[in-house]
Amino acid sequence: MRLMTLIGILVTAISGWPHYGGDAGGSRYSDADQINRENVSRLQVAWTYRTGDVSDGKDGRPKSKFEATPILFNGTLYVSTPLNRVIALDPASGKQRWTYDPEINQKMQYSEGLVSRGVSAWEDTSQAEGSACKRRIFIGTIDARLISIDADSGKTCVAFGQHGEIDLQKNAGKIEAGQYEVTSPPAIVNGVVVIGSAIGDNRRVDSERGTVRAFDARTGVLRWSWDPLPQSSVTGAANAWSAISADAGRDLVFVPTGSASPDFYGGERPGDDLFANSVVALRASTGAIVWHFQVVHHDLWDYDVASQPLLTSITRDGAKVDVVVVNTKMGHVFVLNRETGKPVFPVEERQVPPSDVPGESASKTQPYPVSPPPLASRTFSPDQAWGADAGEREACRKTIEGLRYEGVFTPPSLKGTMIYPGYIGGSNWGSASADPARGIMITNINNIAFWVRLIPRDQLHNAAAEIRQMFPDVQFANQTGTPYAMARGAIVSPKGNPCIPQPWGKTVAVDLNKGEIKWESPGTLGFGGPITTAGGLVFVAAGIDQKFRALDIETGKELWSTALPAGGQATPMTYQLVNGKQYVVIAAGGHGLLPVQLGDYVIAYALP
Repeated sequence: MRLMTLIGILVTAISGWPHYGGDAGGSRYSDADQINRENVSRLQVAWTYRTGDVSDGKDGRPKSKFEATPILFNGTLYVSTPLNRVIALDPASGKQRWTYDPEINQKMQYSEGLVSRGVSAWEDTSQAEGSACKRRIFIGTIDARLISIDADSGKTCVAFGQHGEIDLQKNAGKIEAGQYEVTSPPAIVNGVVVIGSAIGDNRRVDSERGTVRAFDARTGVLRWSWDPLPQSSVTGAANAWSAISADAGRDLVFVPTGSASPDFYGGERPGDDLFANSVVALRASTGAIVWHFQVVHHDLWDYDVASQPLLTSITRDGAKVDVVVVNTKMGHVFVLNRETGKPVFPVEERQVPPSDVPGESASKTQPYPVSPPPLASRTFSPDQAWGADAGEREACRKTIEGLRYEGVFTPPSLKGTMIYPGYIGGSNWGSASADPARGIMITNINNIAFWVRLIPRDQLHNAAAEIRQMFPDVQFANQTGTPYAMARGAIVSPKGNPCIPQPWGKTVAVDLNKGEIKWESPGTLGFGGPITTAGGLVFVAAGIDQKFRALDIETGKELWSTALPAGGQATPMTYQLVNGKQYVVIAAGGHGLLPVQLGDYVIAYALP
């Protein structure tokens, strides 16, 4: 019997975390309860591991983002680093067992920076115990490869694809260096590996295709592919860059898609862009469409479905209903029947403001869930502008007053439009967690306003100088193939503070059985998500305050917190080993786009 297999038997978990989202449906829930509301205040560091993989951007490399959530599989903890290395650790001690390095080009200017959110695991039950690659780890890399690794040895599974890997850039359209990537772990269901892609936004109309592909987990042979846009479409993207969920029993995968390209002008992609900005249920074995639900028609705001579709069960009219919960950047929560995609709570098509940009035809209506109510603010006036003093408030008021804003779906304009919630607003890739026994969902929400302005191409040079004076941190994009370039950025005061009243972030609990908000806990702007446990706890970091917290799931009251040595822009995980000890683990390495300390820590907490 191979050593790693024996070790796996010896440290088998009572409660594990075998998937990036806890389970294949992304519930981020654990039935471990050794750590509970009565004793969580006694948590302390059990072990710390340093990956060595961090970049501050000063040596020609992009800045790193340590967004990973480890998984526990066959008695070993597996985590990926921002440099896409995979590391196997002892879950009780944090000691390294092996590492695998895909040797990405670290100095390529990737659109997403240096990042990997995690890995996936699969066991080939047809192979004999002790066989090489009976158990496998899969990682999608920032340079768009899908790699299969022996979970025991850390060596590539050479029978998979070409010497253990597949080049995902093939058949993805016209590839621009550093703009076609994989940042989230694949879904694995019934021997099929399903993977999407991350695509750099707003460069051109004919960007890379957002094709979702499925490969045989043993051989790497392509089983099927699905393009969210018609082959006749001149636009690209609509890609699934976040985590895909799976329901093996129903032979379904649930794919969250983004906007067709480019994000802020849709004149070259008229209509609703049917499968963009949607959750699409595909038959896992064939790729056939079973149903889809679109959360934004003809997206003009970069309102991708960033959260992993959440599979859970709720109680309606005394009966159990299996659902898919879709959390959005707008703060809307759509609860859908898992079999049909039909809303469990009513959804209304409401009239929204028209576009005043020549060539644009915005959707006349957008879908609004009647319940749960919106989790993020969606109305704002200049008089509500925030500032630490009168001068800062007045500067913010004038800025907002100069922008068009008529609610959450106000289209981009030539004068400039406020986007609120912003494109990093609402619920993002940190996704949500659901306690199935209590029917409570927890998610992090960002409340930050942004602005966007479309610029006629022949006016770009003069307009750029003017915009830089008003907004020093402006981001420009060509949107090649359209009549307009684009400028965008955060709405902040001259001192750099957001012009929106605090809190700029919060953790929100939703009673999914009733469709009501249960509580809100104020926090800070951040990236990363919460987890819930049978101990009645919510564990969450994500904020720029670099704190890791435990909240009471019933009230939102903070029961424990600790300062992290670097930003905790990741979703934690937890597991309980056969010795009875429960650990809570988080990657603390910061995020290159946020004002936090960068680092390379994997930290486990446990009771004394």
